Amino acid sequence: MTHFAVTALRSVDLETPDVGRSERFYTSVWGLDLVTRNEGVTYLRASGVDHHVVALRQGEHAALKAVTFRLHSDAEFEGIAAASQRHGATLLHGPVQNPGPDGGTVMAVRPPGGGVLHFVHQDVQHAACLPSANRPTRLAHVNLNATDVDGSAAFYARALGFHLTDRTKAMAFVRCNGDHHAVVIANAPVNGLNHVAFLMPNLEAVMRGSGRVIDAGFPIAWGVGRHGPGDNVFAYFIDPVGTVIEYTAEVLQVGDNYVVRGPSEWVWPPGRTDHWGIAPPKADHVKAAQTAVPYSDV
Repeated sequence: MTHFAVTALRSVDLETPDVGRSERFYTSVWGLDLVTRNEGVTYLRASGVDHHVVALRQGEHAALKAVTFRLHSDAEFEGIAAASQRHGATLLHGPVQNPGPDGGTVMAVRPPGGGVLHFVHQDVQHAACLPSANRPTRLAHVNLNATDVDGSAAFYARALGFHLTDRTKAMAFVRCNGDHHAVVIANAPVNGLNHVAFLMPNLEAVMRGSGRVIDAGFPIAWGVGRHGPGDNVFAYFIDPVGTVIEYTAEVLQVGDNYVVRGPSEWVWPPGRTDHWGIAPPKADHVKAAQTAVPYSDV
């Protein structure tokens, strides 16, 4: 099995114009729990071991401040720092002792397309809770918009050691472990956040969780359906400040023998948007929301 320097997607830092409103949504509706509030940042966890999967910060509008990945070992920092800079990234800092409540060692890099990537090792972890239909277990993937999809995918492969698993006409799927993808890079007129996907324990949990969100007044934005690349079940929503989020489950597990499929092999029949053929075409307001969340300039 391939050795990956990056072993997992851990968390996202989201800016919101109303931290209180966002916190209430993610805890009372989406199924996350408050870990702590520290120096103006609200940390929210899922039922898995990660210290947090979402950090909420005050901002003028919805924005993606950072994406955090976990490293295999301390030895990986030097290689990633060197390779990232060699492939056009800026080393912002580190590795240094993490001043946040998640602890460990952290390094920050700004990739060529913008945004901030954090890399952590020996960060604080929780004892896992029992899987629940009311709670995500961890992040499944982050979908990033890029004006240069292939260039961005090449950065993840050459600088960070990810593997390309599939390439559709509009998206590149890259992985850093057995999950089909940890990062999806979508063709867009702007760079920024497309959506954040939260892993649910199973299909039943996706359905029950979606029902709870609908009951709270947030309709399904797209889905329920089953994706092509990754074969995962999906239900998309838009949070109170305009960030697109997804419940997903049953992500395809792949190994070194997985055969990458290209755009000509990922084609749906006319009118179909998923494997099952029940998800309606994505509405224009959802497409607009998926390109409306930029990277934070701070």
